[in-house]
Amino acid sequence: MIGRIKGMLLTKQPPELLVDVQGVGYEMEAPMSTFYQLPTVGDEVVLHTHLVVREDAQLLYAFYSTAERRLFRDLIRINGVGPKLGLTILSGISAADFARAVHEGDAAALTGLPGVGKKTADRLIVELRDKLSEATAPIGDDTATSAGSGQAYQASPVSDAVSALTALGYKAPEASRMVRAIDATGLETEAIIKAALQSAVKG
Repeated sequence: MIGRIKGMLLTKQPPELLVDVQGVGYEMEAPMSTFYQLPTVGDEVVLHTHLVVREDAQLLYAFYSTAERRLFRDLIRINGVGPKLGLTILSGISAADFARAVHEGDAAALTGLPGVGKKTADRLIVELRDKLSEATAPIGDDTATSAGSGQAYQASPVSDAVSALTALGYKAPEASRMVRAIDATGLETEAIIKAALQSAVKG
């Protein structure tokens, strides 16, 4: 099991990133809550990882904190919640809001996330209600700035944001609508994604 990666951040295009560790490049996927806290491309980064081994692939998922990874692991243990949906949940709602929704039985707050239907929301509430108080508290602040981020993708931050939202589970027309609904002028990719997700939750 690969549990931790420390190396140079080579590329970051949500939800994918590449880290060089002594000449070996590790491809990983991460939720937006992690992307908001990544350093500038070329800087050193430390990430906590979770390896998923399938018959056709070995997939590495990266998280900024161990608490964030723990929540991801709790999510994917639930029937019907795979790694992709786990990343979508962590990307679309803050850990604090997720915990609040679960403890209060607020299924409506969860069904607004792509891929989370009423049955899945109810299952999350029932199975995670007693597990989240410790798991979510230390997770990084979702309001963290993205200063210096996305510098490798300045040519088309809007299209990159749409692509990232699509990869996170939103349908292409919906992703485009979410980006059009905000003022993306002068924003880089991760800032656009963050604003689009926040706007969608408020809506």
